[in-house]
Amino acid sequence: MPEGRAYIHQLNCSDGGVPKLPVAEAQLTETGLDRDRQRVPFIHGGTQRALCLYSLEVIQALQAEGHPIYPGSIGENVTVAGLVWSQLAPGCRLALGDEVVIEITSYANPCRTIRASFDGGKFKRTSQKQHAGESRLYARVIRTGRLAAGQTVRLLCGEGEAAGEA
Repeated sequence: MPEGRAYIHQLNCSDGGVPKLPVAEAQLTETGLDRDRQRVPFIHGGTQRALCLYSLEVIQALQAEGHPIYPGSIGENVTVAGLVWSQLAPGCRLALGDEVVIEITSYANPCRTIRASFDGGKFKRTSQKQHAGESRLYARVIRTGRLAAGQTVRLLCGEGEAAGEA
């Protein structure tokens, strides 16, 4: 992918639980990717947590620390490359590809089901409280559509567009 361009590095789905495995494309509905299921939907699913996103660059930094993490291993549906992850926060909107718009709703609390992705089982390594700017993010769907690996990701808040627009 071209340098300086944010994009979907990988889409990840499973029949429930982790790891989520790569898929080339999927349809995004109001409750998430049509090919994905959550084992405990009242914690991980629903309209306010329809998607879980994570940064490829943060994954690579964690790998450099010795953690066996990889895209999809901690349950994110969308692995994004090229964004300054620490600048994203609840209320920010992202355009994924030409159709989809999402809004970040919260930071995803780490749980022990992702401990295999961390040296010594230290799953709290992605805690927003302990490591600000390195947490997975939950998002709600503003506009549905088709997603595919390689699609452009654009930050809508902070670039002249109010968080309420799209």
